[in-house]
Order: sequence, then structure tokens, then C-alpha cells
Amino acid sequence: MAQFAYVTTAIVAFFLILLPQSYTSGSILSHNPRSYPLTQSDVDLLEFPLNLEYLEAEFFLYGSLGYGLDEVNPGLTQGGPSPIGAKKAHLDQFTRDVITQFAWQEVGHLRAIKSVVKGFPRPLLNLSTESFAKVFDSAFGHPLVPPFDPYANSINYLLASYVIPYVGLTGYVGTAPKLQANASKSLVAGLLAVESGQDAVIRALLYERAPEKVQPYGITVAEFTNRISDLRNKLGHGGWKDEGLVVPKYRGAEGKISGNVLAGDEFSLGYARTPQEILRIIYGSGNEHVPGGFYPKGADGHIAKSYLPNA
Repeated sequence: MAQFAYVTTAIVAFFLILLPQSYTSGSILSHNPRSYPLTQSDVDLLEFPLNLEYLEAEFFLYGSLGYGLDEVNPGLTQGGPSPIGAKKAHLDQFTRDVITQFAWQEVGHLRAIKSVVKGFPRPLLNLSTESFAKVFDSAFGHPLVPPFDPYANSINYLLASYVIPYVGLTGYVGTAPKLQANASKSLVAGLLAVESGQDAVIRALLYERAPEKVQPYGITVAEFTNRISDLRNKLGHGGWKDEGLVVPKYRGAEGKISGNVLAGDEFSLGYARTPQEILRIIYGSGNEHVPGGFYPKGADGHIAKSYLPNA
């Protein structure tokens, strides 16, 4: 029996040696990140997206389940304050199912990032109806009457969801070329894959209803997405990096079509944004030095704090 155990161990060890590093390093890293020290630049770049991941996790958890990280995984918050105004949305069964899946995926994203870098406590998030109403008022250039309520129904919630994941995925596209360690690149590739999938699902669900008018405003779903995308382009000060569901044909894929279920550049590749551009958008101020919007006290991490005057 001892000889059999020895041979078995030797065989397993032999095959582990033969496996490419990419098959083993990820799982090892997740259990013992200190074994694979990262450059400070990589750490900063990996920590920055936690701001968006916290936002998405709380919005999707509350929207689908009626509670957030404080209940499902309080350890991930690292003692950060509970979000302002988040609540359960009035969703149809199918939409609630989809958003619930997104919610648990975001919990996984937080765990994944924190398995590689220390991270920081959940920042103060404003997910109130008033916070979203200000975004939509800014997008249209005047107050909507009644104020937009993201939690009122499925279409409103999907439009509010349109506001969030896409910003994060453009950040991952922008981050990927700057990373140095293979472990960092692998993590961001995995995060980008699922964030892009979430955005695609949201866009597809909205595209199916693109001509439908959102009540009581009498404005089509497509126009709502176009206005939000225009606002993000304006706030980001980074050029054209955002597209609604219906675009002029010359902006569609290969200049051939106006339907735009997936946003992409002239080569149908994902747009990239810098951390500064993302801060300008999520603060709603157009200025990475002026917090507000979803982050009343600003985002956290070395990169975000470097732009805050009193950090």
C-alpha cells in the first residue's frame, strides 16, 4: 500500500510539472497571492476596478434580492459603509432571474480581485432613486417628470443597468495593455469576459424593446440609451467611446447597419477608457478631482485617491 501511494504521488507530481504554468498559477495565486508578488503598478490597476465592482454588486443584489453585501458576504465590504437608497426593484420573473445571476457574479468578481490584492473597504455608494434621476436628467438636459425611478419596473431597471457595467468593461479594456504580470493579465481577461457578457445581455434585452416608449415619458428605449451614451462621452472627455442601441449607419458595424446591439470602434473592437475618464463619468462631474454622483465621498484606491484634493 505504501509503495502504491508513493507511485501515485510521483505520477501526480510528474503531470503537474508537465502542465503549462497558466493551468496552475491562477489557482495557486488565488490561495496564496503573496507567493506571486506584483508590481505596485499592477496592484493599483487591479484595485481600481473594485470601485465599479462594489457598485455593480450592490445594485444587482439589492435590485434582485432586496439586500446587499452586508448580508450575503459582509467580509468583502471590509467594514465600508452601507449604500444609500438601494432597494429591491419591481422586476418581472425573467429579469429578476437574470439580475440575480449578475449579482452573484459580481460577488465572485470581488472575491477574485481580493484574492490577488488587498483591496480597500467598500466606498460610500449612492444608489438612491434621486442619484439615478440626476443621471437621466443630465442625459436629457432637463428634469424628467416624474423623476426617473430605476426601481419602478423592469424596463427602468434595465435602463439604469445600462448606465453601469459598460463603464467598467471599458476600464478593463484600457487596463489590460498596462499590466505586467501574467497573473494580473489573466485576472483582468476573466473579469472582462463576464463584464462584457453582462453588458451584452442588458443591451440585447433593451434592443428587443428599442422602439418601445418608456412611460410616462413617451421616449423610446433607443433614445434613452443614446442619451446616456452621449452623456458618458461628454463627461469622459475622451472622445467617442460610447454608443447607444441605434446609431447612424456609418457608425454601425462596417458602416453597413444602424442596429447596434454591441458597441465597438471602427474595427468592432471594444473601446478603452482610462481611470481618469471613468472617474469623470461615475462622479457625474466630468472632473476626476470632483467626487459626486454614485460616489459622494469619492472612489478609493491609490489611483482614485491621487485625484482627490483632501485624500
